[in-house]
Amino acid sequence: MADLSVNIAGLKMTNPVMTASGTFGYGLEFQDFMDLSHIGGIIVKGTTLHHREGNDYPRMAETPMGMLNAVGLQNKGVHYFVNEIYPQIKNLPSQMIVNVSGSQIEDYMKTAEIINELEHIAAIELNISCPNVKQGGMAFGVTCAGAAEVTRAVRSVYRKPLIVKLSPNVTNIAEIAKAVEEAGADSVSLINTILGMAIDAEKRKPILSTITGGLSGPAVKPIALRMVWQVAQAVNIPVIGLGGIMTAQDAIEFLLAGATAVQIGTANFIDPTTCQKVAQGINDYLEKYGYHSVSDIVGALEI
Repeated sequence: MADLSVNIAGLKMTNPVMTASGTFGYGLEFQDFMDLSHIGGIIVKGTTLHHREGNDYPRMAETPMGMLNAVGLQNKGVHYFVNEIYPQIKNLPSQMIVNVSGSQIEDYMKTAEIINELEHIAAIELNISCPNVKQGGMAFGVTCAGAAEVTRAVRSVYRKPLIVKLSPNVTNIAEIAKAVEEAGADSVSLINTILGMAIDAEKRKPILSTITGGLSGPAVKPIALRMVWQVAQAVNIPVIGLGGIMTAQDAIEFLLAGATAVQIGTANFIDPTTCQKVAQGINDYLEKYGYHSVSDIVGALEI
């Protein structure tokens, strides 16, 4: 086999395939379907400082080539995670990463501080697509100043690898990436979901209770691929690519565009063994073309 291992600022993984937050639960739910050691890293569902009920139903809708979701970060809070979930996942055979969300900077900081003490959580992924309640509801991640501020605050209290997940709902995502890099991010992951909506024409009403939601799946892949390529040209930290990856070929395209690793999201709902198949497919590609390491194809796009 080729060498599939990757190292993202000290986050060492056996292969470049990770799960996207919110699509793989806590990893436990998938143990019956596959050997979790075949996944480089598992990013657990979004975790906030306090319990969140999430949005009203309906909060998911199927779309052509994708899905919309407006779950609203439903979770029981970081203290529940520490006491009830962490003991169950700390020995899973993959790198465990927690996605951290919040509605004000202090929330992010307190949550990160708590997770920092968990020995078997290898990193956190910072979700900066959340609305900043102190600034009128505008998402932290849609301005360079906002993205840098929350990144800098979390960096001051968190000692392990810090991945910042970027929103695509911006004018220039490369500028946002550079801002969080300067603020202390060890890596960036992109893209988060694209804002969309669905309408029931018979009822003349929105399908989602929140009217709009996040679009994911194959429909967003060309946009995600373009943004990953742009960001990889702009920063000197590792880029993690996601958005509509369904097959090994999709993942390889992201690697060629400059991603060091990839995340699988919506595909997990269709086939829970997708991550394992993608990792194997990457290996097959490397062997077919005579590459010794996955790092040989990162950013190898010929232009």
